[in-house]
Amino acid sequence: MLDRIQYRVLNGIRAFRRWFIPFLYSRIYQDRFRPMLCYLFTDWKCNIDCHYCFQFDNDRPGMTLETAKSSIDWLKSVGCRAVALMGGEPLVRPDFIFEVIRYGSGKGFFMYLPTNGYLLDEKFIDEAGRAGVAAINLAVDCVAPRRGLPKALLAVEPQFRYLMKQQKRWGYIVFFNINICRTNIKDVKLLTEIARQHRIATDYHLVEAPLEIVNTDHFKHQDFNLGITPDEYEEVDELLDWLIAREREGFTMVNSITHLQAMKERMRGNLRPWDCRAGHNGGLIRPDGTLSPCFDLITYDYDWGKIWEPRFDPNALREVKKSCMPKCSSTCYHTMASYYSLRTIPQWVAKHARMG
Repeated sequence: MLDRIQYRVLNGIRAFRRWFIPFLYSRIYQDRFRPMLCYLFTDWKCNIDCHYCFQFDNDRPGMTLETAKSSIDWLKSVGCRAVALMGGEPLVRPDFIFEVIRYGSGKGFFMYLPTNGYLLDEKFIDEAGRAGVAAINLAVDCVAPRRGLPKALLAVEPQFRYLMKQQKRWGYIVFFNINICRTNIKDVKLLTEIARQHRIATDYHLVEAPLEIVNTDHFKHQDFNLGITPDEYEEVDELLDWLIAREREGFTMVNSITHLQAMKERMRGNLRPWDCRAGHNGGLIRPDGTLSPCFDLITYDYDWGKIWEPRFDPNALREVKKSCMPKCSSTCYHTMASYYSLRTIPQWVAKHARMG
């Protein structure tokens, strides 16, 4: 069992190796695809139905273990050392996820597991810890479930308590992933305070409608009634100012202050140009091994290549970003843009070292 100092030192060393070193190489090889983080979509399927989510489809097959291992081998060859296992819900196939975590951690990767928590159990938590999972991102949008928002802390409280109990034993990081939408604004503050009490970090997203340029025929909730409307602007502004103040006080948050400020512009449709690094220092691997620059373009009809044969053409990326960047406040890529410099990357490593 690690004490708090040992735990923080472990996180700091791991962040230096898995984030800082790849960052330096990406600066040296600036003209190449050098991902600091890649998202491995192991499954499209999900066990719950969040009404804002257009990135799951229960009719499509998941990734094979051969494709997952080959993806990790390819990512290692291009300098990446951090992989997030995505869905849908990754834990619809827990034994498969064990194998992927074990393989990736054995190859020196920071293996990061987002989950809604419903399918977590004590056996999985201990097996994942033993396999070398580096971070578990528990997606909770509210305290108690409500219409269209089933990801709630009370729904997974036993899982959360055991996750926290075993945190120091296995050395993984825990944080909350919270989507800000029209109906959960007050819950966001409560979840932030709960995270602080447990010494874990938080990660915020602004719920957005799908981009017009992508195919969302499979999306079940085309009416999409969870987006922020002008009636909520003032309340969301106050929430974002509160979050910024808490981060300045020392609350550990994945988001940079710059990103939280940009959310105000995004919800009003006035997002200014920003340094999106999708397709250059980050990417996404679909279950069949094909590639996409990012989440919002996951169903965009363009051939970006496949593992071992990427086709992230700079001109094609620039062209599509003319349409998507003004409408996107991706936490992943805004965070990457905020910390992608020699001046700010140490802050990112320090955030890891402060957790716990």
